[in-house]
Amino acid sequence: MPKNENIILCGIGGQGTILASKLLAAAAMKRGMAVKTAETIGMAQRGGSVFSHIRLGEDVHAPLIAPGQADLIIAFEPAEAVRHLHMLRPGGCVVVSTRPIFPTSVLVGQSQYPVEEVIDYLKTHVEYLTMVDSEQAAKDLGSSKVLNVVLLGAAIRSGALSLKEEDILEAIHERVAERFHALNENALRYV
Repeated sequence: MPKNENIILCGIGGQGTILASKLLAAAAMKRGMAVKTAETIGMAQRGGSVFSHIRLGEDVHAPLIAPGQADLIIAFEPAEAVRHLHMLRPGGCVVVSTRPIFPTSVLVGQSQYPVEEVIDYLKTHVEYLTMVDSEQAAKDLGSSKVLNVVLLGAAIRSGALSLKEEDILEAIHERVAERFHALNENALRYV
C-alpha cells in the first residue's frame, strides 16, 4: 500500500460525488488510515461542477491536492475528467464514466459538447484509463443512482485504490439505507 494516496472525485451536482467521497473517507478511517477531505458543495445543485479532494496516509497535513499530485481521478462525467486532468500526476490513473451530462447551453443550442473528442483526448493523454459505460450499467442494474458506487468498484479493480471491496461495503452498510444495500452491493461488483 502506498504511503499516501491523493484522490479527486469530480462530476456534476446530483451524480453522487459527495456520497462517494464520504464512503471512501469512512472506509479509510475504518482501516485506521488518516484522512483529509475537501469538497465543493456550493454547486451541488443539479447541473453544477462538483469535486472532492481526498487524501489518505500518514504524512497528510492538508486536504487540498496540488496540481500534478493526484494519484487517482474518479470522474463521473468525461468533460469533468478533462477539466481536472491537470491535477493528475504522471503515471496516475483516471476512472471515468463515458456518459456525458450536457450543460444547458448545449441543450438550448448555444454551444456544443464534442463527446467523441473529449473521450479521444482522455485516451491520448491518460496512460492508465478505465472507462465505464454507465448507461449500460444503469440498464443492467436497473438504476442510474448507483453510478458513484459503480465507479468506486472500477477504481478498486483498476489497482489505483488501496481500499478493498469489503471496506466500501462496510461503509455502504453504515451510511446507506438498508433497502438500498443489495443494489449498492451489485453496483460495487458491476465492473
